[in-house]
Amino acid sequence: FMVPGLFALLLVASGCSGITVLDPKGPVARTQQELIIFSITLMSVIVIVVFVLFFYMIIRFRERPNWTDKDYDPHQHGNTTLEIIWTVIPFIIVTALSVPTVTSIYALEEAPEGTENQEPLVIYADTSNWKWYFSYPEQNIETVNYLHIPENRPIEFKLASADSMTALWIPALGGQKYNMAGMQNTLYLQADEEGEFAGRNANYNGSGFAEHTFTVTSESEEEFNQWVSGGSLLKSYICKKRGT
Repeated sequence: FMVPGLFALLLVASGCSGITVLDPKGPVARTQQELIIFSITLMSVIVIVVFVLFFYMIIRFRERPNWTDKDYDPHQHGNTTLEIIWTVIPFIIVTALSVPTVTSIYALEEAPEGTENQEPLVIYADTSNWKWYFSYPEQNIETVNYLHIPENRPIEFKLASADSMTALWIPALGGQKYNMAGMQNTLYLQADEEGEFAGRNANYNGSGFAEHTFTVTSESEEEFNQWVSGGSLLKSYICKKRGT
């Protein structure tokens, strides 16, 4: 009864739009979704087996009204076979969860498989209370609280923070990684389709945390290049007006 209840709670909490992390829009999010489904399935099987054994034990060995030998005291001695079984089973469970988790973690430290031969688009993602600053060094563009990325191309985020520790998270594209002051982390993400996705800070950092969000627009390579051209022209115009 517990497992269906948890699924129902997740669906209610997620609203009508569904659970974003279970509706991946890129290869990184898809790998993580498969890991989530595998973990939930394995743990659900374990919970069901435990509850079945639990109810079997309390029904099979319960005290009955017609019990004749109420002074019966079973011998308190160990069962080597059972003790080995309930020691080995948790080890197998932990191993079954650990192997795909560790494998996925290392795999996601590089550009997504299938597009690893493409040159990643490098974006520096910096934060300060409570804004996101995105820098495209190759395109000579900077944005605040919004991103444009081309679809089907790996994005290499360089993460840092000007003050408090934050975490860049775009649920539709993949899991989060921390932005910290004085160091730089790298996060690879990729969008497989066009659309607009929500991003946010996933690490609580004070009163402005709830609004520490940004939007991500995934578009075709052609549309992205048009956006880059427009942004570069606008920046050049502003620089000329300022005399810089």
